[in-house]
Amino acid sequence: MSTDVVEPEVEEVLVTPGPRRARLPLLLVAAAVVLAGAGAWFTVEAHALRSSGSAANHALADTGATAEVNSAVTLSLNRIFSYSYDRTEVTEQAASKLLRGKALDTYNQLFGQVRQLAPRQKLVLSTRVVSSAVQSLIGDQAKLLVFLDQSATRADNAAISSAASQLSVTAEKQNGTWVITDLTPR
Repeated sequence: MSTDVVEPEVEEVLVTPGPRRARLPLLLVAAAVVLAGAGAWFTVEAHALRSSGSAANHALADTGATAEVNSAVTLSLNRIFSYSYDRTEVTEQAASKLLRGKALDTYNQLFGQVRQLAPRQKLVLSTRVVSSAVQSLIGDQAKLLVFLDQSATRADNAAISSAASQLSVTAEKQNGTWVITDLTPR
């Protein structure tokens, strides 16, 4: 009897990855694609919020710029709508510096009548902005709503009359100075 040890035959078994291991790379790629898409979408949405109309309106956030345009328009309106019958040229000169475009054309038509009537009536008009609000300030263009009080005095008979009015004003910053480009009575 021989004692030969018989070794069992060993089959070589290849270990193949299970279904779980095969899916892992696919899941990682899918997650990366979803995250990249979400990142792109959030970037586009954030840009849209920053460039929307209300975000571009500096009247809502920039108090310095809002105060600057408000002050410039207030001073301009006080100057161009106040006059004395014997010195209308002073008011016209101010208007030529402070008004442009449609606002200047409208003002010149109106002031043509003032130039004729004011000396005969000896009229002195004093205008004061009592309240104003910047509705929008985008870049170098602003839109305002302005409330005015006007007091007219006739030097020949001392008659005094008062009136209030509202204007929609469009102003534009040109060469570092705010000028009025449109005036619309309300």
